[in-house]
Amino acid sequence: MTEKKDRVFFDSETVNLPMIPLRGLVVFPNMVLHFDIGREKSINALEKAMVNNQYIFLTSQIDENTDLPTPEDFYHLGTIGRIKQMLKLPGDNIRVLVEGICRGRIEEILFEVPFFKCRVRVIRIEECDSSDPAVEAMMRTVLASFDEYINLDQNLAPEVFASVVSIEEAGQMADVIASHLDIRLEDKQELLETLDPSQRLEKLNRILLKEIEILKIEQDISTKVKSQINQNQREYYLREQMRAIQEELSGGEDVEDEVAGFREKLNQLELADKTREKVSKEIDRFSRMQASSAEATVSRSYIETILELPWNTCSEDNIDLHRAEAILQEDHYGLKKVKERVLEYLAVMQLSEGLKGPVLCLVGPPGTGKTSIAKSVARSIGREFVRMSLGGVRDEAEIRGHRRTYIGAIPGRIISAIRDCGTANPVFLFDEVDKIGADYKGDPASALLEVLDPEQNKDFTDHYLEVPFDLSKVMFITTANTTETIPRPLLDRMEVIEVDSYTEEDKLQIAKGYLVPKQIKENGLQKKHIRFTDSGLRTIINYYTRESGVRNLEREIGTICRKAARRVVAGDVKKASVTAKSIEEYLGKKRFRFDVIRGKQEVGVTTGLAWTVVGGDTLFIETVAVPGSGKLVLTGQMGDVMQESAKAGFSYIRSIAGELNIDEEFYKKYDLHIHIPEGAIPKDGPSAGVTMCTAVVSTLTGRPARKDIAMTGEVTLRGNVLPVGGIREKVMAAHRAGIRRVLLPRENEADIQDIPEVVRKDMDFVLLKTAKDAMKQVLQ
Repeated sequence: MTEKKDRVFFDSETVNLPMIPLRGLVVFPNMVLHFDIGREKSINALEKAMVNNQYIFLTSQIDENTDLPTPEDFYHLGTIGRIKQMLKLPGDNIRVLVEGICRGRIEEILFEVPFFKCRVRVIRIEECDSSDPAVEAMMRTVLASFDEYINLDQNLAPEVFASVVSIEEAGQMADVIASHLDIRLEDKQELLETLDPSQRLEKLNRILLKEIEILKIEQDISTKVKSQINQNQREYYLREQMRAIQEELSGGEDVEDEVAGFREKLNQLELADKTREKVSKEIDRFSRMQASSAEATVSRSYIETILELPWNTCSEDNIDLHRAEAILQEDHYGLKKVKERVLEYLAVMQLSEGLKGPVLCLVGPPGTGKTSIAKSVARSIGREFVRMSLGGVRDEAEIRGHRRTYIGAIPGRIISAIRDCGTANPVFLFDEVDKIGADYKGDPASALLEVLDPEQNKDFTDHYLEVPFDLSKVMFITTANTTETIPRPLLDRMEVIEVDSYTEEDKLQIAKGYLVPKQIKENGLQKKHIRFTDSGLRTIINYYTRESGVRNLEREIGTICRKAARRVVAGDVKKASVTAKSIEEYLGKKRFRFDVIRGKQEVGVTTGLAWTVVGGDTLFIETVAVPGSGKLVLTGQMGDVMQESAKAGFSYIRSIAGELNIDEEFYKKYDLHIHIPEGAIPKDGPSAGVTMCTAVVSTLTGRPARKDIAMTGEVTLRGNVLPVGGIREKVMAAHRAGIRRVLLPRENEADIQDIPEVVRKDMDFVLLKTAKDAMKQVLQ
């Protein structure tokens, strides 16, 4: 039925009709089609139309994904249609067969509930004269284009063209052809809204030409794909044959199952797009390899390493400051600064979710608990613990891994350790960072710069992986015995915390609280079998070990426990008692001694204090003046710094000889010999300057020096006493030797607070500004 005959159905220019907004569909006049509806409003509109005169207004939604459209969500120019048939489907859906009658435009939405009802203006279009040569030429052009389109589009039957050829009116031809095209909804709506038939044909022709070009390209692509598919089918057939042969020969693995497993694991991971793309390409590459080839083994190892890494797995931090503090106190005695810093980090981490992991560097002598406290940190926050020893590491590949071009390539030890622990945020300990080396294979310390830099390690790239891995969630801890051998750029990235050597009192408490119970348990004993007295433990500490930590102390306690176990099993004793008197029965004769101040004051002998890696010690300076030509002889394996300190003190004494009642020509008449006993032990440092200076003055003036006063400090040419280090250890050594008065540089006054209170209360500290202050205290 043509638009000229539409006047039969509508007496007025406007009609009130129920309306259905269609999704992804445009209905043209002279078009018969069916569609399904399921929305409540659409069903209500359909039922209303069937009750009245079967006429309904059909328009298209602008966005087909809108479930509850409003008047702004659909086009206002559509098609008035007549319902020819409806069929109810399962699931409350209805299939409708409609015929497009004529175009219409919404003038007013009368109401929206329970369905859309609109006042629609009927659009009556006068057809152009088909005998016009221009119109006829355009109709022929459109028909030719449509014929070519049908030949390229396999979805349209050839009979469609025959039905179109018989149409004589230009507008009707354009509508019928447009209804058969598989084009964008916007293009169809544009054709529907083009009211002039000749203009509609022109637009339709442009669309046809564009679609023909697209179909030609699709046909070319399809031909190439089909050819490739044929090739793939051939390869698949050959691979299946090869797999069958391999299974017959050696029962080889099913590569396809393995590849499917890899893809399933990859889909479960949340990876960056570039990382996912690289792994996916590697899996595709692996799928085309022979399972038994060497190349497939390398590829398989790489894929497994990538997929086993904890990309999205983190330990849940159990941050309870009271619990963490209790664990640290339970596992370690002392180490106050370290514990405070760890608890500060935990407090900040609880307040700030985006905190980057700190890099703590625990520096101290061997055996002071640096490694074990890192384990306690991990336990206190509920994280996994990973340890990597850097002692003697010289190959950069240990840190960054090997490139896959090398035979036997493996990832670096950092990535391997994180893969093995299974979480992306462990507590990672780099042990002995001060003993890392370098050679022609690279500089591992430089490779560590990226690992330990919170601003860079979020994109750490291992040479083996070739994709970035986030290390910013890892809490790194390093240990070292000294900072002197750590490269400056690496040291700059770490927060250094000094771990002091243990005092005698510290060692006693550690032995009683930790070492003795541990060794009793490890050697199968019980508390009823053995008893350690405080005097016995002090004897072990002072005469059988000489260390800053407690490793040898634990060994000696273990030795005693084993000997006691033998005696208990043999029935010799029921309970072994370890006292100061019985120690030699278990450990033999005493191996070490420490100085105890005894005897009278002597001329030219003063008591100094020294710091060693195993703690503090007393140091006796002996001087003697003999007739000569003014030579200064230094013996006792003094280092360069100590020799220069002695010479500086000697020059200072010459400058004030008159004030000290010393012959100003003494340097011409006498040779001075300064000696430090235990000459086999090397000694160095400036802290004996004031002690040597006082000893020389004692010799030259003949005034005896008090042995019960110890001193330390660097002396200058002007006689000023400068501050030195190791005050805590030096004072502890003086206290152990029975000294109760210590002379310290004035600028070391703040260090007195680091000395244990039990020792501090028992000592008298005198602060020195110049060497003369020391002479007044020591010389009689």
